[in-house]
Amino acid sequence: MKLKTKLFPYQKDAADKLIHLKVGALFMEMGTGKTRVALELMIRRFYAGKINHVIWLCPCSCKKNLKEDIKKHVDIEQGLIDICGIETLSSSYTANVKMLKMSKSYSCFLIVDESLLCKNPMALRSEAITRIAENCRYKLILNGTPISKNYADLFQQFYLLDWRILGYRSYWSFAANHLEMDDRYKHKIRRVLNTAYLTDKIAPFTVEIKKDDVLKLPEKQYMSECFSMTSNQCEHYEKVKNDFLSEELLLGGNEFADSVIIYRTFNALQQVTSGRRILSKASQHIWSVPFFEKIEENPRIQCLSGTIKNDIPIGEKVVIWCKFKHEISDIKVLLEHQGCSVAICDGDLSHKKRNEELEKFKGPAQFLLANKSCAGFGLNLQFCHNAIFYNNDWDWATREQAEDRLHRIGQTESVKIIDIYAFSKIDVRILKCINSKESMSNLFKRELKNKNKNLFEWIDGKEDKLGEDWIDR
Repeated sequence: MKLKTKLFPYQKDAADKLIHLKVGALFMEMGTGKTRVALELMIRRFYAGKINHVIWLCPCSCKKNLKEDIKKHVDIEQGLIDICGIETLSSSYTANVKMLKMSKSYSCFLIVDESLLCKNPMALRSEAITRIAENCRYKLILNGTPISKNYADLFQQFYLLDWRILGYRSYWSFAANHLEMDDRYKHKIRRVLNTAYLTDKIAPFTVEIKKDDVLKLPEKQYMSECFSMTSNQCEHYEKVKNDFLSEELLLGGNEFADSVIIYRTFNALQQVTSGRRILSKASQHIWSVPFFEKIEENPRIQCLSGTIKNDIPIGEKVVIWCKFKHEISDIKVLLEHQGCSVAICDGDLSHKKRNEELEKFKGPAQFLLANKSCAGFGLNLQFCHNAIFYNNDWDWATREQAEDRLHRIGQTESVKIIDIYAFSKIDVRILKCINSKESMSNLFKRELKNKNKNLFEWIDGKEDKLGEDWIDR
């Protein structure tokens, strides 16, 4: 068994710290090479006689990429590593029995990759992994960040390693000491208490690495292309906005506290800017149909065509990130009509079909049409350096994930990132929130709580002067 690649200095420091611990947490931002560090720990422990087998749990969508990554870094003995999808443990009795039997039969090193998938202590997958972990002396959790929502995410991840790290044998004792629950929504966490205690407890077992601190990658170049909606579109947009932001809903308050109406409002207005006609009311599930008879009549599609023609060098590969399924379908029709080769990466695709489409993009296809539901795990696109965000959602964290699928170790070119947005509409507000890394829903609630009379203008980003300087970062 032989390693093929060398560690970066920061990777070596991480391995040197964790090798002295039986259990550890490796929180390395996307693109910094956490798999390579995990392999380093595996090799050292194998040759020290401390382990003779590895159980590597990861998202099902990552299995193919993980196998390729392992093959890239190390010549490994057949059968040393068993890779199993985390989601599989929620549904497959056979997989559970196999992994559990293996953990009892060997001196196993358990690696839980993307450990935030196991943050819910009540989930079947978490219970299954806990049973496996109890039989493994050496354990490692991997993720880009230890927290996705709040400090409560820490409990189950570190419980898998050893309950003594946080000092709680059950989630209920942890919750009693650290979680303040909402009076109205009993399962909703209002805030986490004494977070300094939690941070101090996990620090000796944790390595946290941020990409900006350790890597000198080519820079990102941000651009934006603006379009104006048709007069009929604008009229429909205002009608939808008046319906969804009616005084009755705003004064109700309770529905907004649950965030359902907020997200439905954002979604409906975005669909209008994307070329859809909303036929449902604010209190109903959104139902929409195409606003234009022909795809090419859609101003957003027209803007995309111009962007590709003017801003993308001929023949260069491009990832086009979309929010809605209909956008992927429309763009595919447009590009194929122009004679372009297109690959699709949609969250609804099977793992096999998705891998086939990604291989197509690595090969002959110039365009990859993707939504950010498939950006979370296992998508390595550093061979491409052009990204167009045809439409954004309001979560800057998923936006950053999507960008970093291109901007990661192995990227040799400056990454060009282009935003397409509708002038003076909700797109502007979304981009402002992304650029400032703020939660759009939280800001909206604040404006609502403050009884902002300009809420209709705020949601379109009209409270201050528009300009390219705030969009082109």
